[in-house]
Amino acid sequence: MRGLCSWVTDAGGAGFCFRRLAGLCLTLVLPLSVFAKDRSQVDTHIRLIRGLVREIAVTKVPLPRGKKGVRVDSKGNLDKATADSELSAHGMAIKPGMPVEITKIIFKSNEIILELNGGGRGGRKWYQRIEVDMGAAIAPIAQQPSVLAYGSSVTVTFPGKLPNLSVDQVKQVLGSVLDFSHHSPTTLYLPNVPPKIKEAIKNHQVIVGMDRDAVLSSKGPPDRRVREVRDGVEQEDWIYGLPPHVLFVTFDGDSVIKVHQN
Repeated sequence: MRGLCSWVTDAGGAGFCFRRLAGLCLTLVLPLSVFAKDRSQVDTHIRLIRGLVREIAVTKVPLPRGKKGVRVDSKGNLDKATADSELSAHGMAIKPGMPVEITKIIFKSNEIILELNGGGRGGRKWYQRIEVDMGAAIAPIAQQPSVLAYGSSVTVTFPGKLPNLSVDQVKQVLGSVLDFSHHSPTTLYLPNVPPKIKEAIKNHQVIVGMDRDAVLSSKGPPDRRVREVRDGVEQEDWIYGLPPHVLFVTFDGDSVIKVHQN
């Protein structure tokens, strides 16, 4: 007898224990199964980060300042009591109808936190933080007087641990707070937009007099941005499309001063 271990001896007299071998296999299999499980979660995180970070949406509700933002449950229901409390305590960061950019995603055991326009830290408009390589130096795309603006956040809470989700599923859950369709322009939420700009946005056109938010609502983010000094004035072009069909939108400050279609 060799305890509880079952031995097998080969023709040369060497022996090995099946139970010890099984135990060794078990110690090898368990970490692999845990790794596979963690890998699935990692893949979900990567998929959501790639599909949502830098995505632009239009806000449907007022979003508060501060670190907490607003909360929705896994079915997309807004926690209005908490939102109203945050608005009362900290004030409004982003009005309904404003384009926002998802700038960061934080994953917790049963929550996804999406920071909008830099989160609750405040600062400039999100597009003023974007920089372009000018060759000799790197400069912000928008050289304007500092504009005090604030970001916010949306927290999605799940009843259990965080499930595997697709980008479309997360967008659907966020539907009560953010509009990702790009077919619902700012004018649906902001009644003070001039009628001619409303009409242009509805037709996905850009006209002189629009500001950056209106252009984003109409055309979305540009494919390229170029800053140049023309006649002593620094201007910026937002470029849409590829040759032979290219749209150039020229800004002086925050206003469109020229629209040129090739």
